Amino acid sequence: MPHTVEPTATQAPAAAFTPLGAQVFRASQLTRGPWHPQQQHAGPPIALVSHALEAAAQPHGLLHLARLTANLLRPVPIADIEVRVQEDYVGRNAGHFSAVALADGKELIRATALFQREGEVAIPPGLPGHPLPMAPKAPADSPLQRFPFALGEVGYPDLVETRIAAGTMFKGPSAVWFRLSHPLVAGVSTSPYQRVAVAADSGNGISAILDLSTHVFVNSDLTINLLRRPVGEWVCLNARTHLSGHGGGLAESELYDEAGLIGRATQSLFVRTRD
Repeated sequence: MPHTVEPTATQAPAAAFTPLGAQVFRASQLTRGPWHPQQQHAGPPIALVSHALEAAAQPHGLLHLARLTANLLRPVPIADIEVRVQEDYVGRNAGHFSAVALADGKELIRATALFQREGEVAIPPGLPGHPLPMAPKAPADSPLQRFPFALGEVGYPDLVETRIAAGTMFKGPSAVWFRLSHPLVAGVSTSPYQRVAVAADSGNGISAILDLSTHVFVNSDLTINLLRRPVGEWVCLNARTHLSGHGGGLAESELYDEAGLIGRATQSLFVRTRD
């Protein structure tokens, strides 16, 4: 049986995950999400998968994570998580890798990633869409706002600092800056790509157009496409949710750092009314 972390209101973990070995990590309450008190928000475990994938790509000199797709097979418990990585194909300028996250032998997340070799390329002046657009406001000009599902227990709202750059969180299209308040993995520097992954899974939440108390609008996947390496501690999601009348939806997020656009993220949503 996996070690499960019991939720407490007083415990204040130092990191989202503590490494127990080369492939196993113990989740803390900082990963708790809004849907169940013993289940993680998907952002931290997806970032943990990114952590393992980046380690596999680095020896090949492939340092830019251009795409990460995570298929969420099961809810991720606040427990011991094993991450296994496979090298699918590595070429001169790009490499394809896959990973799976498990708890108690059950697969929770299946992910694929594209890594690229970085190099300096001069961009001609005057290209359409360039210079790259900026976020609606800088973090310093954006007021602090805590996630509305923070109800006194330690959880994801304690892992991240959030600031509103446009709109209102959980009330339609909005832009929100995210900054980690704790490391992802204890004793390890959190990479820019992991910072993006922690934040990007929140697009459907910050742009919600349904009431969290009456509806479930959970995502079954997350795809992140990045045109360049993010810089700095802050990541901004400029997010919007689109719904159908057949139980489906799509959340789209433009991704920014303080230097401008870095990419986009999409989430496929499953929508239903609560019992």
